[in-house]
Amino acid sequence: MTEELRDVLVWHGAWAGAVLVCLAFLLAGLRGAPWTVALAFLIGAAPGVSGFALQRRDSPRRRAVLLGLWGGCGVASSLLVGGLAGPLAVWCLAPAAAAAVFGGSSLLAEGAALSLVAAAMTALVGLAGLAPPPPVHPLSFWTGLVGVSTTGVGLAAGLLMSRRRAGRRETQRKAAENGLERLLSEQPHLILALDAGGRVVSAFGYAPEGIDANTLLGRGVAETAAQSDRSAVAAAFASAVISGASTCLFAPAGAADRTCALDLKRASDGRVSGVLRDTTIAAAKEAELVAAREEAETLNTGKSRFLANMSHELRTPLNAIMGFSDVMRSKLFGELPPKYGEYAEMIYDAGAHLLDLINDVLDISKIEAERYELNREPIDAREAVSSALRLTRLQADRAGISLRGLLPPAPLEADADPRAVKQIVLNLISNALKFTPQGGSVTVSAQGYGDELELVVSDTGVGIAEADLQRIGRPYEQAGDVAQKTRGTGLGLSLVRALAELHGGSMSIESRLGEGTSVTVRMPVLVPAPATSAEIIAFPPLR
Repeated sequence: MTEELRDVLVWHGAWAGAVLVCLAFLLAGLRGAPWTVALAFLIGAAPGVSGFALQRRDSPRRRAVLLGLWGGCGVASSLLVGGLAGPLAVWCLAPAAAAAVFGGSSLLAEGAALSLVAAAMTALVGLAGLAPPPPVHPLSFWTGLVGVSTTGVGLAAGLLMSRRRAGRRETQRKAAENGLERLLSEQPHLILALDAGGRVVSAFGYAPEGIDANTLLGRGVAETAAQSDRSAVAAAFASAVISGASTCLFAPAGAADRTCALDLKRASDGRVSGVLRDTTIAAAKEAELVAAREEAETLNTGKSRFLANMSHELRTPLNAIMGFSDVMRSKLFGELPPKYGEYAEMIYDAGAHLLDLINDVLDISKIEAERYELNREPIDAREAVSSALRLTRLQADRAGISLRGLLPPAPLEADADPRAVKQIVLNLISNALKFTPQGGSVTVSAQGYGDELELVVSDTGVGIAEADLQRIGRPYEQAGDVAQKTRGTGLGLSLVRALAELHGGSMSIESRLGEGTSVTVRMPVLVPAPATSAEIIAFPPLR
């Protein structure tokens, strides 16, 4: 409950209580009082009791209705005891007293108008002879005294409350102004208010080095700049007045080695405000950030080149290891003891796995170092997909996973790098097989839509959590628990995305945890089919 509403409720309660207490004393002290007097007192107290309805829900509409109730009850009370000639005629002024408590110029005007209307209605009823004559009883004097006292004290209390409320509002306004001024004074930049001639009217905040804030007031804003830059500042002010906003850079008058920026803006009333800030430190920090970024990019490029060179050097001995182990497991030079044959098979499988990882690292490093070049040529995209399916068929059979390919009967003529397309499909299938349990299925499809080749690999595997979908596709990022992350390096999908983007395409992933994953690659590489004879339109020769 606000302090203003508390004042209103206290005033209404005091009015109703005073009227009812006076009625009790009058009835107890003077016997044989007319019943109309008691009824008039009860009606006069009714608006005071009704005022407590504002406690439940206060609104301007409710206050206006309550003022109308004050006017109506004032008319009824005064008419019951003789109208304007009766002892309670002063209660016609009750709406004005209540309006003084409510405060506000509009309600005060309404209260005064209602008081005038109430007095006029009471007079008209009296002239028409409809009002009873004033009671001739000792009670009349005391009744009139109660009416005058309640109205006078109520009006005085209302005016006092209204003045106190106005004082509180003025205090709050000054506190808000002081807080705003303090906030402006603590700004890291200097905020200026300028008149039509460009002179500084007020300034808040910290002045940049080389500008004396104590001597700014009354001077032109151009005088804050060095002599050589004053014309530029004056031109910026003129531009702000005409176009609404402008910005200029200048050296301050007291520090020619520094740089300040002045941002000017015209307000709706035609005045111009400005913000003066020191850009020397900001420029130095920006230069540091640029240097740090360039250094980081250089280090990243060096890392990518190192990985590319290292991976290339690793492939030479690895090829020898795989070659000799393949000779041994193939028994080209005779039989080997069973244990040696088993070891040769394990060496060959481990070497093949390591070669796949090195190839991925080599390709990613080349792409990051911008040394990967596509060898585009006319191909049938179905052949690249079929080749990838043949290479992964044995892996799928060993894992007990159904591997299916859905390819169109017509060729998918494309202008693309065949090795890259094959690598995309291989990586997607291998990734799907790793995370699909036994008995699941992996489906590979290729379709053409206009000039776009669409490759889709979907599986019924473990799926990817929604929180991991945003990370998947970036180098070395993996999803799932620790056991799932040990199955790969996190390079497969990032390589797919990079190869697709090199072809001008994109990769998207749709997945739900426990329901499988679908990866879609779209690349604008298809070659439009030549028009057939049925599509050629013959035009008659010109004559």
